[in-house]
Amino acid sequence: MALLDEPPEDEAAQTDSGAPDSSHVAACTVVGIGASAGGFEAFGELLNALPNDTGMAFVLVQHLDPHHTSALAGLLGHRTKLPVVEVAHGTVVRPNRIYVIPPNATMTIARGILSLTPRPEAGGRYMPIDFFLCSLAEDQKGKAIGVILSGAATDGTIGLKAIKAEGGITFAQDESAKFDGMPRNAVTAGAVDFVLPPAEIGRELAAIAGHPYRRGGEAPDFHETRAFQKILGLLKTATGVDFSQYKPNTLLRRMERRIVMQKAGDPDHYFRLLQQNPAEVRALSEDLLIGVTEYFRDPLVFDALKESVFPAIVRERQPGQPIRVWVPGCSTGDEVYSIAICLIEYLQDAGLSFPMHIFGTDASERSIQKARAGIVSPGNSAGISVERLKRFFVEVDAGY
Repeated sequence: MALLDEPPEDEAAQTDSGAPDSSHVAACTVVGIGASAGGFEAFGELLNALPNDTGMAFVLVQHLDPHHTSALAGLLGHRTKLPVVEVAHGTVVRPNRIYVIPPNATMTIARGILSLTPRPEAGGRYMPIDFFLCSLAEDQKGKAIGVILSGAATDGTIGLKAIKAEGGITFAQDESAKFDGMPRNAVTAGAVDFVLPPAEIGRELAAIAGHPYRRGGEAPDFHETRAFQKILGLLKTATGVDFSQYKPNTLLRRMERRIVMQKAGDPDHYFRLLQQNPAEVRALSEDLLIGVTEYFRDPLVFDALKESVFPAIVRERQPGQPIRVWVPGCSTGDEVYSIAICLIEYLQDAGLSFPMHIFGTDASERSIQKARAGIVSPGNSAGISVERLKRFFVEVDAGY
């Protein structure tokens, strides 16, 4: 049995004041894994495909009954030779260990240290997987990895999107999931890089762990090298987009992500792969264009539109004269539709009527296609009030 009933003395290292001591943090890739109904079996299959020396740390966020002690850590201890730890506040993440969220808690990670807060009061939204994965993305940036296994509802989608936006790598269980709500919603939202059965996820994680960039290595500082410039030139020729004015760190982080995913040994190897694989050229371009967007993302901005901007637009407008709005860099359209909703609400509240032309443009063809479809997955609807969902949206199989 591999369960650690209590963490070693350095597992929850603290200073004399009782605060976690960040000097104990070991650098390693942290894999955040979200699961609910049916997830225990899937996680067991994933573990069976993993070697015991990946150098990664695995943090499992499972939906648990808040009123009962969890046996999850003990059960997992029978399935793996890796040490299994139920998280205590201030636990320091170490490589080659499994950390399990306790019941009735919300968990975050910062500087490699796991922190716990009480679960929100009944009636509030409890999305522990999203909460943890978003903190993982912020803490680990491009090194973060997120996995969503079997489970109902939508928890995990927002967290995977955050990881992908930071240049991390994301997985979801395929149709083998006993309950496919969580993984299917994440896939529909475009937040997933690999859709695989659990055992294949385990093998892919092992391959990522063995890559030089993840085995304690760093991405080379190659933004001034010939390979880097050749990749940018190839992207411009193939897509018409010139990325040369992007921040070098953003380019390097996203290129490192694709190099690891494609198991290329170095930038020169990756350039040769790009020459032979037009689909990978498109994939790299889309990765560099990853949009971070959501409905009513900054509520204060939309309040200002209604209070200041829209009144100024209509003040001297002639009847029948259309209102035209352009949203450049519209990503998947969330901002375009948000502005449309706000403008309709304002005009109706003011007793006014004008034709409306609202345009959204983006360099990402994949994002434009999603925007045109006008489908909001349940996991992407968090920023939309119940009243607006009823008024402006129609529920369909894929969401709204």
